[in-house]
Amino acid sequence: MFKLCVCPGDGIGPEVTKSALAVFETIAKQAGIEYEINEALIGGAAIDATGEPFPEASKVTAMKSDAVFLGAVGGEKWNEMPVSLRPERGLLALRSTLETYANLRPVRMFAGLEDMSPLKADRMKNGIDMVIVRELTGGIYFGARQEGDNVASDEEKYSRKEVTRIAHVAFHTAQTRDKRVTSVDKANVLASSRLWRRVMEEVALEYPDVALDHLYVDNAAMQLIRDPGQFDVMVTNNIFGDILSDEASVLVGSIGLLPSASIGESKALYEPIHGSAPDIAGQGKANPVAAILSMAMLCIHSLKRKDLAEQIEKAVSVVLERGERTGDLMQPGCEIRTTEQLTEAIVREIAK
Repeated sequence: MFKLCVCPGDGIGPEVTKSALAVFETIAKQAGIEYEINEALIGGAAIDATGEPFPEASKVTAMKSDAVFLGAVGGEKWNEMPVSLRPERGLLALRSTLETYANLRPVRMFAGLEDMSPLKADRMKNGIDMVIVRELTGGIYFGARQEGDNVASDEEKYSRKEVTRIAHVAFHTAQTRDKRVTSVDKANVLASSRLWRRVMEEVALEYPDVALDHLYVDNAAMQLIRDPGQFDVMVTNNIFGDILSDEASVLVGSIGLLPSASIGESKALYEPIHGSAPDIAGQGKANPVAAILSMAMLCIHSLKRKDLAEQIEKAVSVVLERGERTGDLMQPGCEIRTTEQLTEAIVREIAK
């Protein structure tokens, strides 16, 4: 029995979560997978109900599950609250509870969406199909912090263990793809990056079938725009990964297309990379594709059924290519669909 904890969250979170679950239930029924779904509160919805962004009951439900699916958290409604009680703290607490240290973000250009990219056609001559592997629980976001009126500091710190485990995730991922890893750092300036680079080279020796190269982060940001098709797997630290993955997200046309998986030793969290978009919540305008593709990642990493993931991805590709789109992806000749309508089209394609 596969146990899935579902945290719909805020804004468009419940809408895209409903879409993802419709796809999951369809694919599970086809494959004969027995499952149990338990819902938990997180983010603003949890604050409104309990006063906490990640209440104890949600933590218990998450830990009893094989995987967690999250819609989105946050919104202006809760922006004036103390930082320690904002919805985003619920997400950080969830990641910490699950000990998910590796964030995987695939970036893929779907056929028919090339004109949606801000890049000129010649910049995409090699296509876009890459995975950014971001270290999620270390670095500057979790280092010692000093905050004052005249002096402030944030410590960037990594241990050999932290770098080693994220390196293995990157190399394992590359072995399922084109067997190339680009490690991004700032080793010409930062001591933590020099450790990062040494450990990456050491781990690479265990994967003789995978090629490793290095880029400084400023050059990596430039290369993503100049020729994104040159990358297969990119691995980097927490802050660089945060920035580069957001940069990469716009290259394929819409942030509403990009899924993610956060992987730990025994648990995993799946979520679209977009925010809660409260301005369009409840209007049927949300693009469900990122959430649906996050379910495809669940099939790969938690169910160990890559075949089911490929079935979902193919259905998404077919529907988008024939011109069924939500508003963020509209082009001449396409047909606008609501969140529910696009979901139904994808489910029908899966069921064929």
